[in-house]
This record gives sequence, C-alpha cells and structure tokens, in this order.
Amino acid sequence: MYSLLIAVGAGALTGLGLGFGGVCGIGWSITAGVTAFLVVQIVVGRIVQKRVKAEMDAVQAVLVEGQKRLQAKMARWQMRPPGSIQAAQAEIARDQKVFVREALEQTEVLHKFDNWVPMMRRQIATAQFQLYWMIKEFKKVDELMPKALFLDPTMSAMKLARMYMTNQPVEEMAKVYAKATRRLRYNQNVLLAAAWSWILLQKKDVDGAFKALNAALEKSDNQTLKTNRDHLANNRVAHFSNTAIGDQWYALQLEEPRIHQQRMRQQWR
Repeated sequence: MYSLLIAVGAGALTGLGLGFGGVCGIGWSITAGVTAFLVVQIVVGRIVQKRVKAEMDAVQAVLVEGQKRLQAKMARWQMRPPGSIQAAQAEIARDQKVFVREALEQTEVLHKFDNWVPMMRRQIATAQFQLYWMIKEFKKVDELMPKALFLDPTMSAMKLARMYMTNQPVEEMAKVYAKATRRLRYNQNVLLAAAWSWILLQKKDVDGAFKALNAALEKSDNQTLKTNRDHLANNRVAHFSNTAIGDQWYALQLEEPRIHQQRMRQQWR
C-alpha cells in the first residue's frame, strides 16, 4: 500500500537523519521515527479517505438523482395513469437501468485507490454486486460474488437468494444462513429469516421453515415473522407471505410485486 510505504519512508528518514546527524541519541531517534511514521500515516490516511468518500458520494448522487426522476415520472402517472401497467413497468426498468449503469461507470473511478486503501477492490466489487443486482444482470452478479463482502444482513440475504436461484444445495444455503445470523443484533435478522423460511417452503420443507421462524423470533419481534410462524403452526401454508416487509423483500428478486390495476367506476345518472 502506497500510504504505508510513504509513512515507513518518512519514519525511517526522520529516525536515521536525527541519529546519523548527531541531533539526538538512538532512543530519541527511534521515538522520533515512530512518531513521524504515525503522523504521516494518519495524515495520508485522512486525505485518501476524504477523496474516497467524495467519489463514493458521486456514485450515490447518481443513484439519488435517478430515483428522483423515477419518482417524478410515477407522480405524473398518478395524475394521468398510463394505458398499460406492463408497459409502465418496462419503462421504469429501462429508466432504472440507465442511471444504474451511470453509477457503475462511476464506481470504476474508485480503482485509482486500489493501492492506497486496504481491500478497496473488494469494496468496489461489493458496490457493483448490488448495482448489477438492481438491474438483474445476474451473470455479472455471479462473477462478483467471490470478490464481494457479505458483512451485513441485506448482502447475505442477496447471496442466499442467488444460491436459491442457481439451485445450490440446501445444506450449503443453511451454512450461509447460520453464519450470517450468528452475530446479528435484535431485529436485524428479519429479511434473512423471511428469505430463508420462504426458500425452505419452496423446497417443501414446512417443518424446517417453521423451526427457522421459531428460532428467528428469539431475536426478533417482527410481526411478519410471527404471522408466518403462526400460519405454518396451524397448517395454513398458503397464507405465508413476506409482502408486508415491502421493498426490501421484493429487492431480493425472489417474488415480483403484486400490482392491482384499479378499475374506474361507472357513473350512473
């Protein structure tokens, strides 16, 4: 890493310069060298961190601006509904793909920090994983999966969902779920438990889904998890639903949002 090399160089030059220059003894020379190393490391680190944050903010700005344009279009549609819900959904998907690709291009700029920031490549891969997921380019998602960091519940839920999509063994998915939920705080397991129980139901393992929800509720009081657990306990499997979780659930791409087209009422005189 360049920042480490610069700090080491500054420390060595300071210590050796003071020592061989006869300014101070060996002990003080070493102390001065270590101090110079730490100071330079902190200063360079902060400068690089500030620049990385600026580039990450630029990526976020592209996404925020794109979302604003989508929301404005959807607001116009509320005033004047589109003729076809399917055509509207396709248009939204096209618009989203445009600004997500802009954000993906922006993430490439971050590679200039690869040799300055530890694990920068993996951080970039994690961001790109999420962006490609948004536009359903799963070939790219699969390429990035070994490089990405799965440190938060949402990323772990996405990994679990992709493993289900690619028909990975249930045993392997169970390991991912167990590892992802091991150290979560209260109520951080909702999306993961919802996804895992849904997957188990698709695999016809009703008992496994019930046990998973029961265990999840030891660390959560989420109503959706409770309701689904109760449905399974009372043999009402058809009533199982994660729709109440909302956008987080649908973002996993395991189910399509249910859109009901309103019918216009006939006005009779």
